[in-house]
Amino acid sequence: MLSKSFDRRRLMQFAAAGALGAGSSGLMPQIAKAAAEIKSQGRHCVLLWMSGGPSQIDTFDMKPDHANGGSLKEAATAVPGLRFSEHLPGLAKQADSLAILRGLSTKEGDHERGTVLMRTGHIPGGPVMYPSIGCSLSKELGSAEAELPSYVSIAPSAFARASIRPGFLGPKHAATSVAAAADPTGNEFARLRVDFLEQDKSVTRDRRVDRLKLWRQMQDDFAAKRGTENVLAQNTVYESALRMLDSDAKDAFDLSTESDKVRAAYGRESFGQGCLMARRLIERGVPLVEVTLGNGLAWDTHADNFAQVRRLSEQLDAGWCTLMTELRDRGLLERTTILWAGEFGRTPVINRNGGRDHFPQAFSCVLAGGGIAGGQVYGATNESGMEVSDGKMDQQDLLSTLCKALGVSPATENIAEGGRPIAIAEGESVDEVLS
Repeated sequence: MLSKSFDRRRLMQFAAAGALGAGSSGLMPQIAKAAAEIKSQGRHCVLLWMSGGPSQIDTFDMKPDHANGGSLKEAATAVPGLRFSEHLPGLAKQADSLAILRGLSTKEGDHERGTVLMRTGHIPGGPVMYPSIGCSLSKELGSAEAELPSYVSIAPSAFARASIRPGFLGPKHAATSVAAAADPTGNEFARLRVDFLEQDKSVTRDRRVDRLKLWRQMQDDFAAKRGTENVLAQNTVYESALRMLDSDAKDAFDLSTESDKVRAAYGRESFGQGCLMARRLIERGVPLVEVTLGNGLAWDTHADNFAQVRRLSEQLDAGWCTLMTELRDRGLLERTTILWAGEFGRTPVINRNGGRDHFPQAFSCVLAGGGIAGGQVYGATNESGMEVSDGKMDQQDLLSTLCKALGVSPATENIAEGGRPIAIAEGESVDEVLS
């Protein structure tokens, strides 16, 4: 742990005040030591991504006494006065670990642009290729020598792929993607796989060794002649993948070693199995894992909203609740920060198709686990849910809060093209929800 004379909160205060600039050279050894100690604590982050934009009014910010409330009912939780959807009973029992943020408000109502905005903190477009928050955080929390990747994205939707890129951080900080294939009958567990871990059975071990020798000779020759940053980064990525192929650590991706009882508790769909894989990866030290709920844009409920949200909520509750339970049982929840989010929310007003449309003006996100003071709500929307009435925050504020929960200074700078220093996040963190 950090010493009393220079604890995590003081580190964050120095960073927020700009004390990490040129005038703070005397503090740099202390700050570097503190940052190294934070990294050595083995912190983890799980991003539960709700592709399509989940309805806040049917999950965590219900309006039962208003016409906009709809047909789904709210229910009490383990925290007195805190209520949310009746279709999240498992999470209701663990509400003391959740901080509900009801005052999110952004300016992007398009799926792809909204996804990029929420996951990079920046409006898409322009000359700078900003990295995903997953890439930035895994760079700070991970280790280049680890056998497993620092950032794993499970079942990413097509609309999320542009937002999980490493941008100016370079390919060595890119996510490793895990593809998902659902069982069409619904009787078997969804299959998750990392393509490059499935070796061609027709290639013998001797042939593989010979191929690697030839590849390394060609790679070394090319790097000697064209040793640019991109060439070195590509070589780092390939060597990391090869190291994982020869390691037992790759077994983290093999869910067949888990009992059917455990797998069923998470849920048979790709989200539940992804949450199980997330637990296995965290156990083995992976700092950043994200799991997407819904193929494509599952939460894009323009029609038949209530039946769809009920079905999705049941999947969400099983996977998320079991993940927290198993992390807690293993002593890992206190070191794992969870963020539940989507690209925006849904309209409070119900359309003529019984659905809700895109609504970035006022929606909810949830933080849970390590670094979070759970059992509370921060922010509020008005009676109709049409606008934020208290605790308004945007995507930069959310990402800054996430960074601080993980012990990472949001003011940490990376160098973009042209030598421009850019902080991981530039918002005002919500310290009220931090433990």
